[in-house]
Amino acid sequence: MILSAIAAKLKQRAKADFKGRHYEAALIVQAVSWYLRYPLSYRDIEELFLERGMEVDHSTLNRWVLAYAPLIEKRLRQFRKPHCGSVRIDETYIRVRGEWRYLYRAIDKYGNPVDFLLTVSRDLDAAKRFFRKMLNDQPLLAPDRIGTDGASTYPPAIVESRKEGLLPRVPAHYVTKHLQQGIESDHFRVKKNMPRIAGFRSFHTARRTICGFEAMLWLRKGFGFAGAWTVREQNHLLGVCFGLQAVNKS
Repeated sequence: MILSAIAAKLKQRAKADFKGRHYEAALIVQAVSWYLRYPLSYRDIEELFLERGMEVDHSTLNRWVLAYAPLIEKRLRQFRKPHCGSVRIDETYIRVRGEWRYLYRAIDKYGNPVDFLLTVSRDLDAAKRFFRKMLNDQPLLAPDRIGTDGASTYPPAIVESRKEGLLPRVPAHYVTKHLQQGIESDHFRVKKNMPRIAGFRSFHTARRTICGFEAMLWLRKGFGFAGAWTVREQNHLLGVCFGLQAVNKS
């Protein structure tokens, strides 16, 4: 009875998610997942669909990504594993309309995702906002060890988070280049599919699309499920999040 109720609720939610769309929900989720998972342009995906006898304009694909990437991130967020308590934090550069913006990211020492935040500037206020977002999301899992680079904004951001009650105790803060290599390598995994020449066209576009890139990286890393974690299993979980029976069964 409980499983039937959950399945019915997911199907009802899927109808609301894709209301007014002229294509099947599974096709939309497949297209969005292709863009977020692989280094493909919208025109590449348009051509892939054309090979299968379906005409989907690249501008339509862009609208799908902007609409559903944040939804994918929101629904996959609940499956993340709790971090181990030792967190690495770093920021990387993102080009938006020819200007550099900053993506704050955090993973634990095993590479499990913690959180991310795109900001216009890289300063104390941005660091504080990132800590607030990261700690508010998992208030009972405050890290006891935080690794960062030598940026001067991190120590006061940690102190401010402690004052706001987001950290129940003062964490050990260490600055070690060797230990930061893990998150620096992880940056590449989320950035490899991003536009490389002029970057994103707007901050709004960048923010929504990066939600999807991060979520798809979570999906590819797995969520601690036992057994093989193939693309088939990834697509199955993605379909479950949208109340679909299956995505990419072949």
